Amino acid sequence: MAETTALTFFCLMLPFLAAILAPSAVGRLGHAASWVLALAPFFAFLHFLTFLPEVADGGVVTGGYAWVPSLNLSFSWFLDGLSLTFALLITGIGTLIVLYSGGYMKGHPQQGRFICFILLFMGAMLGLVVSDSFLMLFVYWELTSITSFLLIGFDHEREAARRSALQALVVTGLGGLSLLAGLIFLWNMTGVTQLSLLVNVDDTLRNSPFYLAALLLLLGGAFTKSAQFPFHFWLPNAMEAPTPVSAYLHSATMVKAGVYLLMRLNPVMGGTPAWEILLPFFGGVTLIAGTLLAIRQTDLKLMLAYTTMASLGLLVMLTGFDTPHAVEAAVLYLVAHSLFKGALFMVAGLVDHESGTRDVTRLGGLREAMPITFAAALLAALSMGGLPLFLGFLAKEEIYYALAGGNLRSILFTMVAVLGNALMFVVGFAVALKPFLGRHVETPKHAHEGPPLMWIGPALLAALGLFGGILSSVTHRFISTPMASAVAGEPTLVEITTIPHIGMPLLLSIVTVALGVLVYLKLDQARDLMVRVLAAIGSGPDRGFDHFVSGLVRISVAVTRVVQPGRLEIYITVTFILLALTLLVPPFVYGELPDMPQWPSDVLFHEWAFFVLAVIGLVAVLRASDRLTAIVSLGIQGFAVAVIFLLFGAADLSFTQFMVETLSVVILALVMTRLRLSPRDHRPLGQLLFDTVIAVSCGLGFALLLMKSTQLPFNTALTEFFNAYSKVIAHGANVVNVIIVDFRGTDTLGEIAVVMITGLAVLALIRVRLRNPLPETADTQVESPVKEPAR
Repeated sequence: MAETTALTFFCLMLPFLAAILAPSAVGRLGHAASWVLALAPFFAFLHFLTFLPEVADGGVVTGGYAWVPSLNLSFSWFLDGLSLTFALLITGIGTLIVLYSGGYMKGHPQQGRFICFILLFMGAMLGLVVSDSFLMLFVYWELTSITSFLLIGFDHEREAARRSALQALVVTGLGGLSLLAGLIFLWNMTGVTQLSLLVNVDDTLRNSPFYLAALLLLLGGAFTKSAQFPFHFWLPNAMEAPTPVSAYLHSATMVKAGVYLLMRLNPVMGGTPAWEILLPFFGGVTLIAGTLLAIRQTDLKLMLAYTTMASLGLLVMLTGFDTPHAVEAAVLYLVAHSLFKGALFMVAGLVDHESGTRDVTRLGGLREAMPITFAAALLAALSMGGLPLFLGFLAKEEIYYALAGGNLRSILFTMVAVLGNALMFVVGFAVALKPFLGRHVETPKHAHEGPPLMWIGPALLAALGLFGGILSSVTHRFISTPMASAVAGEPTLVEITTIPHIGMPLLLSIVTVALGVLVYLKLDQARDLMVRVLAAIGSGPDRGFDHFVSGLVRISVAVTRVVQPGRLEIYITVTFILLALTLLVPPFVYGELPDMPQWPSDVLFHEWAFFVLAVIGLVAVLRASDRLTAIVSLGIQGFAVAVIFLLFGAADLSFTQFMVETLSVVILALVMTRLRLSPRDHRPLGQLLFDTVIAVSCGLGFALLLMKSTQLPFNTALTEFFNAYSKVIAHGANVVNVIIVDFRGTDTLGEIAVVMITGLAVLALIRVRLRNPLPETADTQVESPVKEPAR
């Protein structure tokens, strides 16, 4: 077991290790380095493949290491049918994407950086789907957002790429914060921090009064990551990234992270009215919106991007549709979609790479020039269209079998599924046929078949879509059934074959294909219609995002002008007002005022003398005729306090007070000699009274706080701990030194760092002043902010 745990941990780290080596490997081997770098995800794929028999028999694979045992935090993983399927998709398709990137980015000066980012994302996504602990899940969730930001904005010299990367980061980042809040809710509602334990809490979550709040927060994370309406706009814009990114992140992996989360939570949060209303509604809207927007596009990648958005909506709709076989339909479609969409994105990249354009209206007749690419595209489109023998056909049949029913809700969502599948049929065959069939169209580049690095991926994925359908019994045994059981939370058997369901599902399939063929033949007219409809609707969420960002910037500027006006006097005044309120409001509001102490009778004469000396120093500060006198008088008051500390047994505190007072007087005196010293304070009477009230309030607040603290029973727990362990652990006899250097070593280090940075800053300013001395004129004198009145 220890060896398996260590090997699994190594496989989880492999993509990160390969990412570190990628730039140097590409620098030495060129684009051929992708063959070497692809071994990392391929080895991880083979390792996870060994778990298939155990998981297929109903088992789970767990492991990990304790991180913070006192908080029940661990770096742990949990592999069941759901997470193992995702792990195989991520590492398997990831292997092909690394190879594809080697051919697609051949000759690019930043190819090493690009493959490094791809591998970093792969490691983040792999960690996300196998995570057992909530914290590990959240860390990897946010890491996918960061790495996708790097990939979408890879071509950072283009403004469109930078905007799209920032948009994706903002949307998914805000969703990540929502997810974090939702996970904290789950932690407090159930008392567990691991997904493997969460599936055993029965109805605790559903019956909790905080269920709806937790659900909405978790949906915020899932919907933003999986591009559900109205957060869908970032996904098509992410097509600014190079095609390998689109084929991997935004079809097979990252965008399915939200779907993965919903499927993982289905056994413990599904089956409620809120779940069955929100998920099908938003999923159905996303499905229709995505397919309608897809047929409006002419860019191959954008067409596929909008259908990806639609497919994610279909998956969310099925996950929330609480009917028999809905879960089976969702898992079948998820696997089928990963295969055919990954293949079609790679095909789009191949066409663009070899012909110089992705505009479907400027392509045609490429079948003979690119026969392997055409074959892969056709096979993938047949699966996307849901035609017999393909895995996509099994998924479509199961979808209709799950949705079809006699009630109004079933009829409505069945119509949504039929329309959505028909339009995806149109887009799939538009991508697979229009660039390759028909008369030859001159393209910016002389088209020819791409290198093996680029066509091996789409060819293999498309073939898997075919063999997955033909060998459906094997697919169900090792993939579909274990995955459906994990999503449903109970043993679930998937049995659908390539033989169609006789009855309503078969009829709906025929209607889907017929409608798809009809719209395909009228695609140009359908595209023009959607252009006019979108023009009539006006700006959508994408433009709304720009308005939101610009409005946020304007509000930030306005708020900054108010809270940061550039006057030190205002900052100090506000700080002390808040300090006074913090000290005075709680005692008076909650009745925590201290008991008034009796007048002390055991104070000796010389102790009274230093108390009186401190008061005299304070009066001298207030009555000083100029600032320099006030500084010296302040030193008198401070030294008197230091002696009082010494007389009452706090020698270390007294020494610190002496040092602080000495340095304060010296530094303030040196600073004041550089200023034009006014003979007296010329603040107006109103301002003087206002400042006096603030000062007295702060002093009174501290006095009440100290009096209340000294009247409480003294807790000796820390004293006993330090006395017991200072010698044993830190080997120091001086308890105070041990506390500062050992027990609070990090705190002390931080304080030293602050002092060092301050000293370096002062030194830098002095050197600048010495290199650029100001002319000795009256205009360059630094003046006091308080002006003397005209005499």
